[in-house]
Amino acid sequence: MMTNIKRATEQETQKSQRVQYRSDSQRRTNTVLQPRRGTTADGSSTEIIQIICQSINQSCREFQNSGWLVIGTGYRRARPRLLRCDLTDEDAIRGLLQEYKPDVIIHCAAERRPDVVERHTEAAVNLNVHATSTLAKEAAISGAFLLYISTDYVFDGRNPPYGEDDSPNPLNVYGRSKLEGGERHYDTVQVPVCAAVLRVPVLFGEVESVSESAVTSLWLKVQGATESCTLDHCQQRFPTHTRDVAAVCRKLCERARQDPSIRGIFHFSAKEQMTKYEMAVAIAQAFSLPSNHLIPLTEQPAASTLRPINSQLNCSRLELLNLSVEPRPFTSAISDCLWPFTPDKRWRQTVFH
Repeated sequence: MMTNIKRATEQETQKSQRVQYRSDSQRRTNTVLQPRRGTTADGSSTEIIQIICQSINQSCREFQNSGWLVIGTGYRRARPRLLRCDLTDEDAIRGLLQEYKPDVIIHCAAERRPDVVERHTEAAVNLNVHATSTLAKEAAISGAFLLYISTDYVFDGRNPPYGEDDSPNPLNVYGRSKLEGGERHYDTVQVPVCAAVLRVPVLFGEVESVSESAVTSLWLKVQGATESCTLDHCQQRFPTHTRDVAAVCRKLCERARQDPSIRGIFHFSAKEQMTKYEMAVAIAQAFSLPSNHLIPLTEQPAASTLRPINSQLNCSRLELLNLSVEPRPFTSAISDCLWPFTPDKRWRQTVFH
């Protein structure tokens, strides 16, 4: 695989870029980057930028469409064209970074389901905290720029909107694991400040199964019109499309190559405020399906994992730096994500191929 990368790089101009993209199924800044110099076939110098990215397919495409050469890695769903790496294996992380010597790492892999984290805390902490700690330290040793994807769940939701400098106060183990796993490592003397944190809210995008996202999973509720279904109508969410997050990641990385001030914490979020009930109704309307079986639940169940009522993010820092993007409207974005799961079977010819 490295041979193929090298050939592709040698065909690029002096502005060619290479991305290493790691897509891990275990769900779910910052000195100026010093590009390593290579040599093209004609002997001229070429910049080779490498990014190892733990994220979704959309991030991969975003970088590819902007001229970056991308190699994917994964774990349980690593396909033939992807490198396989277990993030809970310190030697595997160290070996991967030593072999490919990335200049930039985008780290998005995590166990992101709060209820699962509460039930399987040890395994979740192993991934969210310990693996991230290893990755951060190895990135610092190698001199790589690290972009860490965090969450709005680091806040308690009592006094929104939250700016980048507001004090975190997570209500559940998931929020604490994201805070301990990545954000606080950047404040220690052990890890040089060559990293950025991008906090985002609940995400949705292209999925192989609708159950992969708390947003797309509502499709199952919408389709079950034969039985009434209660949905949360208390917690305020800001569902954000992964395509937009990927674009922000790219802009942050590109700016960080040139500007040493691109470091620290950033926020990005869509602007539409919706409860799960309102999302489900919007999905039903988008596909001209009935929604009268959906029942709003205005009180959080006592037995459920505690979540912030409204953890809206203030995204002004990105906007002031012109590093933000205009979020896609929820209805059009969710329609694109869910149409593959309608009775039209043509999706199998276009999605994930």
